[in-house]
Amino acid sequence: MSIVSAQPSLRLRLTAAAETIVRGGHPWVFAQSVREQNREGRTGELAILFDRQDRFLAVGLFDAESPLRVRILHAGKPQPIDAEWWRQRADRAFALREGLFDARTTGCRCINGENDGWPGLVLDQYDTTRVLKLYTTAWLPRLSEMCDLLHGGRRLILRLSRNIQKQALHDFGLKDGQILHGDLLTAPVIFLENGLRFEAEVVHGQKTGFFLDQRENRSLIEGLARGRSVLNLFSYSGGFGVYAARGGATSVCNLDISEHALSSAVRNFGLNHSCPAVAQCRHEPLHADVFAWLWGKPAQRYDLIILDPPSLARREAEREEALRAYAKLLTASIALLSKNGILVAASCSAHVTAEEFFTAARQSAQQSGRQHEELRTTRHPSDHPATFKEGEYLKCIYLRFLE
Repeated sequence: MSIVSAQPSLRLRLTAAAETIVRGGHPWVFAQSVREQNREGRTGELAILFDRQDRFLAVGLFDAESPLRVRILHAGKPQPIDAEWWRQRADRAFALREGLFDARTTGCRCINGENDGWPGLVLDQYDTTRVLKLYTTAWLPRLSEMCDLLHGGRRLILRLSRNIQKQALHDFGLKDGQILHGDLLTAPVIFLENGLRFEAEVVHGQKTGFFLDQRENRSLIEGLARGRSVLNLFSYSGGFGVYAARGGATSVCNLDISEHALSSAVRNFGLNHSCPAVAQCRHEPLHADVFAWLWGKPAQRYDLIILDPPSLARREAEREEALRAYAKLLTASIALLSKNGILVAASCSAHVTAEEFFTAARQSAQQSGRQHEELRTTRHPSDHPATFKEGEYLKCIYLRFLE
């Protein structure tokens, strides 16, 4: 399954610092770390990395247009990257998910990018549909081979990150949301998560159509919601709210700036009305900008607040600004909590570390002057492993305010 070429193999040598990093298991090589290259490389071909003693170091996917020049596939002893190698790599990722979920959950992550040895590629499954999300053009020349390997007899939909959509269309005729295998799709895919039904907008929705990584936190919130009024900030399609309703919440307010997302939240509540607790819960979709709404200092208080904003730091330069924004959001959310209220605050910003985020939450709680206790912190679920620093993005903290 390699790209056939009459040219000699692409050979790269790295800086001493980059050699050490690759040997340590890091999956990325940046352009400034390449000190020698035997020829001009083509996006998608395999680049073989050698150390200063001309010994094999690693092999990876070359990306001629990206500052992230090589995404490591294998390091250590040389191995042939052939059809069997790819098949075993896929089988290994699938095997790691075996037994994690029962029939009550039909949505999960099958391949988690670099963390499963598939750099820049994510594969999610929603019942009979799989969604392949690509973050680099390096996969595009070998997409047909990957499609055959990954669809597993299910419908397979291609999603492309925004930064590669133009090139994918121009060079390969590929569009975001295109069906690579299986039947046409005319409606959102319905899948199960812990017995609840949700729709996934796999063609045009955010990421692959749903935020599967918050499954465990949604389940924990269900166990905290009984008898509580719930405010779900940055609610998107209302997943946290549905779990809270099944857990016995008296009311759920889903607040988001996207009317489209709120409509999806209404439909998700409707999909679960056969559950008496969901049917009895008062659901209020509220269309508003979270920041503006919070700064307006609303009078109502809530017993359980979920604060799960989108990434506030998409690059390292935005980290400090993101931390300030988190602190403001945390402070404003704490002010809306009733006595014995619980704040569940999450961050998906990889450039903000777990310790930085947890410290911000603890400081905001301390500065509120309210007596409080920390219930728990959580990180990545089992189907979203994080094996290197930049892959560690998800963190969540639970705080109860006793007065």
